[in-house]
Amino acid sequence: MTTKIGHVVRDRDAALCLGAVVVSGFGSSALWLVAGVWVKDLTGSDGLAALCSLALWLPVCAGPLLGTLADRVRRRPLLITVNLALGALLPVVLRVDSAAWVGLLLAVLLVYGACGVVTDAAEAALTAGAVGKELLGDFNGLRTAANEGMKLVAPPVGAALYAAYGGGLVALLDAVTFLLAAGLFALVRARERRPAPDAAGAWRRTAEGARYLWRAGSPGTRGLPGGGRRDARPRPLVLAGGLTMLTAGLSGATVYALVEGLGRSPAYTGVLYAVQGAGSVAAGLAAGALLRRLGARCLAGAGTGLTGAAAALQALPWEAPVLTGSFAHGAGLVCMLVATVTAVQRAAPDALAGRVVATAQTLVLAPTALGIALGAALVELADPRLLLGLCAGARLAVAAPLHNSVRGGATSGPPSA
Repeated sequence: MTTKIGHVVRDRDAALCLGAVVVSGFGSSALWLVAGVWVKDLTGSDGLAALCSLALWLPVCAGPLLGTLADRVRRRPLLITVNLALGALLPVVLRVDSAAWVGLLLAVLLVYGACGVVTDAAEAALTAGAVGKELLGDFNGLRTAANEGMKLVAPPVGAALYAAYGGGLVALLDAVTFLLAAGLFALVRARERRPAPDAAGAWRRTAEGARYLWRAGSPGTRGLPGGGRRDARPRPLVLAGGLTMLTAGLSGATVYALVEGLGRSPAYTGVLYAVQGAGSVAAGLAAGALLRRLGARCLAGAGTGLTGAAAALQALPWEAPVLTGSFAHGAGLVCMLVATVTAVQRAAPDALAGRVVATAQTLVLAPTALGIALGAALVELADPRLLLGLCAGARLAVAAPLHNSVRGGATSGPPSA
């Protein structure tokens, strides 16, 4: 099993895109943590603090519509413009110095989340052409590993800056990272054609992306990328990913009860998250090589199955299996997500790439919020270990068809990555 991470790093455009993602991801990870703490300190309200996360996540539900923007203009100028706009917008929150201005912070976070959906779609579409399809798996794995690494490093930095200087400085740090990201995207040499004019309405253009995602790889799409090849259909991976993330939200709501059952203080959740992050980084570094060896569908199934085993381990009343389960959970989710995103990028034609990717991300990520809500209600009514056992069974049931479809598929030759 060989990795092509070195090829990604040596590819100029790939390295620049990756650098932009890492730089902006550092600032985002710092601000996402600090925003809730900032609102809590200003208002004393847990509900208002929770609205910060809601404001950042809510635009994901509009992903199919927001992703359409990435198909109406050239992606590189769009990424430069949006990053510059965020860099100019964030200093506005320096005005937030009392509870009366919390609404301004929430409004900025809502715009922030919407811009994130647009840039994710545009970046995925840009890299699909700039990086080359043969390196997409390695790029996506490395990108994920870098993002997860930032989630381990940036929050403590943001918390320290917040404690010393307040939330305004963290927002300024994030603004600077967006300006740097814009500069890196400006150096990318990818050649893009100007999208052809389209008189169709926004809803029709959005529906085209969803319709293509649903039909891609089916017998009726022969002649399109992946048309007629069973192993090239991204739809099963997207549906399996959404179900997996639903259960991830559900199991995530049990973490504090799980820590209490181990006889640890709530602060021990930080250890579990760090171990999970380490698993995500490790899987991200290996994802490209695994994708070439196993194919997208098999890797997605293996990742989902691994999260099922992780939930079973976390249901045990001992510290070692719980830590092992946390590592496996992080690794499994990354394998599933990298396989799914790469399959969608490879299947989508350039003209539809933005909205197809954004639709897929909505279908995969939005169920997380529903899972968290369900978990928050059920953890008060049922034994958290029982919920983890149910999550383990559900994930294994989701993974099984992906493996079966590879063994029983009509394709010849190695599985498509």
